[in-house]
Amino acid sequence: MRDDAPASAPTTTTGTGLPGTGLASPVPASPAPGAPARPARLPGLDALRGLAVGLVLLNHAAPDVFGAAGVLGVTVFFALSGWLITGVLMRDLDRGGRIRFGRFYGHRLLRLYPPLLLMLAGYVVVEGAFDLLGQAHLVPETLVAALTYTINIPGLPHGSESVYHFWTLAAEEQFYLVWPLVLAWAWRRGWLRATTGVAVAAALAACIVTLLLVVPDVARVYALPTSWGAALLIGCAGYLGRTALAARLPQTVRARRAVQAGIVVALLGGTLLTGLAGHTAWYLLGVPAVAVATVVLISYVGGWRTLPSRWLRPAVALGTVSYAAYLWNGAIVRWLGHPDDLGGIALGIGLTLLAATASWWLVERPVARWRARRPAAATA
Repeated sequence: MRDDAPASAPTTTTGTGLPGTGLASPVPASPAPGAPARPARLPGLDALRGLAVGLVLLNHAAPDVFGAAGVLGVTVFFALSGWLITGVLMRDLDRGGRIRFGRFYGHRLLRLYPPLLLMLAGYVVVEGAFDLLGQAHLVPETLVAALTYTINIPGLPHGSESVYHFWTLAAEEQFYLVWPLVLAWAWRRGWLRATTGVAVAAALAACIVTLLLVVPDVARVYALPTSWGAALLIGCAGYLGRTALAARLPQTVRARRAVQAGIVVALLGGTLLTGLAGHTAWYLLGVPAVAVATVVLISYVGGWRTLPSRWLRPAVALGTVSYAAYLWNGAIVRWLGHPDDLGGIALGIGLTLLAATASWWLVERPVARWRARRPAAATA
């Protein structure tokens, strides 16, 4: 699952706290006119990304044991994505009264495509040039499906199973073709919260329709965009209602820690469940519940400027390379033959982290720096 926030975000030392709360906004403030922007990452959100992609890696490594880890991880990612992208869009609306669609989609292209192209180059070498799995003939349709974000559309060629996990990327990009238009329309009419509420209800209704079409084979809806719209929209709603939400959450240090720990423990415990993707209740109750829990976590950890514990550093490190880790892991596990022994699992995770780290240093970080140096006129 990709890292949905920009790799770096402009920020200043001006206050970004949520009014009436002790929490900071997890969307950095824009720099004052004429002030230079400096790259910044929010460690709390990176830790949350680390948790999400860690769950996915856990599922790919030992699906028989951690059967629900994958669906939990992607749900966390979807909700986090909705929150962050809505923040990006709302800054445009609040500052200029419109969404700069060219800038928005251009930014996403620069953020998402370079690591994706690097991974696909690796795929072409392994499955095309070396034909590791005997499926070199699938390379053309795999590249088309991956680059056009259509892997999750029934009836279209999906290509190699090594990149089928890109269905999550497809679901998000399809959502972000529609959501900015809906958000801009609602903002102009002052109907933000009402529109978002209706959208969540509509997403659940669409999910019900698809479930009815495939019953009893519920697992067939797993990769459909209708199955995850509610998670994305709950994240969007969380951002729009973040001030009211923060005011209602426990504020004492002990209570805040208890809530955060409780959610994380519940997520980790939930990884041991099996067959969630084949149950109607997961899509109609589980996905919204996990998305809401994610929004609560964002409300707390998104304001961290420093980590409260050094034990969170590994999660932050993993979260920093989470997009590339997600891109590579599914393919690497398949190329290794889905190993179920400890040595094979360790090799798969090690190769994933190596590829993700290389992607960060060779592609993602240089592109982010280049983007930050572009003249202001280029992003207007």
